[in-house]
Amino acid sequence: MDEQPHDPSTGPSGESGESGTPGAPSESGTPGAPGTPRASAAPARKRRRKMDPKRSAILGAMFLMATSAIGPGFITQTTVFTVQLGAAFAFAILVSILVDIAVQLNVWRIIGISGLRAQVLGNKVLPGAGLVLAILVFVGGLVFNVGNVAGTGLGLNAMLGLDPKIGAALSAVLAILIFLSKRAGLALDRVVVVLGVLMILLMLYVAIVAAPPVGSALKNTVLPEQVDFLAITTLIGGTVGGYITYAGAHRMVDSGNSGLENIRPITRAALLGVIVTGVMRVLLFLAVLGVVSGGAVLTGQNLAADAFRIAAGEIGIRLFGIVFWAAALTSVIGASYTSVSFITKLSGSDRVRNLLTVAFIAVCAGAYLLLGQPPQTLLVFAGAFNGLILPLGFAVLLWAAWRRRDLLSGYQYPRWLLLIGVLAWLLTLYLGWNSIAGLRALWA
Repeated sequence: MDEQPHDPSTGPSGESGESGTPGAPSESGTPGAPGTPRASAAPARKRRRKMDPKRSAILGAMFLMATSAIGPGFITQTTVFTVQLGAAFAFAILVSILVDIAVQLNVWRIIGISGLRAQVLGNKVLPGAGLVLAILVFVGGLVFNVGNVAGTGLGLNAMLGLDPKIGAALSAVLAILIFLSKRAGLALDRVVVVLGVLMILLMLYVAIVAAPPVGSALKNTVLPEQVDFLAITTLIGGTVGGYITYAGAHRMVDSGNSGLENIRPITRAALLGVIVTGVMRVLLFLAVLGVVSGGAVLTGQNLAADAFRIAAGEIGIRLFGIVFWAAALTSVIGASYTSVSFITKLSGSDRVRNLLTVAFIAVCAGAYLLLGQPPQTLLVFAGAFNGLILPLGFAVLLWAAWRRRDLLSGYQYPRWLLLIGVLAWLLTLYLGWNSIAGLRALWA
């Protein structure tokens, strides 16, 4: 478990397996003759076009973190709370982004430098702590993923008019096929990047046509007219709580990108991931705010779909369906991958890990198909529940950075980074406590 991580599906035996086939050397070693610069330059261009496996894995980890944070829960929560709070919800967005920066910079650095998953670090810091963390994250991921599967059904319903349960079942099958592929890790990385970029572009379009009151949103970002603790806690829990905290960092370590020699790309990927997440959050918020501020009344079981329809007409519903389905599918992938990473070893068989992930997805899909709980309520609950898990796991990692330099190869952890991590931890502890009363009211 402590050895250097290696993921055959994406590491050196992944993408480099293609570029290192017999055809590659023969291509560069054949008539690379003088006087034929085009022929000799072609292989080089081909190699440049083929992304380095290490960079591809880091990019995939970055987008896995971002798309896991922007799941169907966030879209639902944003719509519900924007309807309730209006522009004042901008303050909750700002708090979630600041907490996201403080949490993810620390999580990526600590896990990345140590080369150990969070539960392994937890057991080394305090025997048994890692086990407790693994159980909590796994159970929380299970609950959250039922909501993610429900979200895929809502997305396909808006996009194609399919029955939500049929859409959820089809989406679960698609996610399962990704993990059953021979190169599951590479497939995972490619899917989350493509869908992440697609979501950004579509939300940008809707945000523009919705014409939101940007000035009012900016004012409420720093001077909110109303502060709602449940909204803030739910948003933080749904974007940096539970399994989401570790999605990108675990993927990065699993692909073999860890250790002090990788500290710069690790930090860069964490920052870019937070930026991508922040951009997606702001665009979605502005899109919904533009609709609500225009005096539109959102009704029905799918408030977010109504918002997109009012903003862009009939095509808006289809765009919403694409965005919501993409967000839900990437979250199903992220939740399943990360939750299973908490109950398996780095040195274990990739096939066994993938089969466990497939079983995890199947259980979540089955639970949703049998569950009568309305999807929106389930998604909001999952975010608040994950907000209660966050303080425990983050505290373990911060302790490792502060008192266990031996786990970080003797690395002197930056005091400023540790300080903002502690401040974020105190905030999540306080907000988590406040969310308990909110959860009771939610299910009353």
